[in-house]
Amino acid sequence: MDDLVRAAMAKWPNVPACHGWLALDARGDWYMRDDRTQQAGPFPQVKGSRIEHAKLIGFIQRNYQADGQGRWFFQNGPQQVFVELEAAPLVLGVERETGAAGGWAVTAHTGQPVREVREALLDESGRLYLQTELGLGLVRSMDMAVAVEPVEQGLWAPLEVTRAGLPRRAGFVLSPQQALAGPAP
Repeated sequence: MDDLVRAAMAKWPNVPACHGWLALDARGDWYMRDDRTQQAGPFPQVKGSRIEHAKLIGFIQRNYQADGQGRWFFQNGPQQVFVELEAAPLVLGVERETGAAGGWAVTAHTGQPVREVREALLDESGRLYLQTELGLGLVRSMDMAVAVEPVEQGLWAPLEVTRAGLPRRAGFVLSPQQALAGPAP
């Protein structure tokens, strides 16, 4: 977390949290969701505006974390901005790497390197997820050709799961905004 953010949190400790305004898609792209977008429908059916400013993306990613309830958020100064997730809290890139443990380098969309793959999971659509020390991440579709190698070699032995069961299994919340609103009547 940035020092500037820590200082803002200390100076203004009681700023209300924000829900529904920021989202992360299955490719690792961030989206802003204004009131009109939120009224048009839930994420990812209605995505909003893709954030393209590199410094803003970097700021979000440096200050992105989970709370004790499994809700992922961006600490924007003193305010927590809870994130709507399309698939998982992290999106993972997988590359072949000579000299890396097992020969593969795994990196989160935040730029953080993964040091340990604890478990591999495969959903009913064939999406591969890795449980890591950083949290659960979806392997980017463009990296599946490389990610299949450690699977075929038995280094990552995926357990079959349902997409709907992933949040409970991995302890995260896909939609903090919907969780705040409670179950639909």
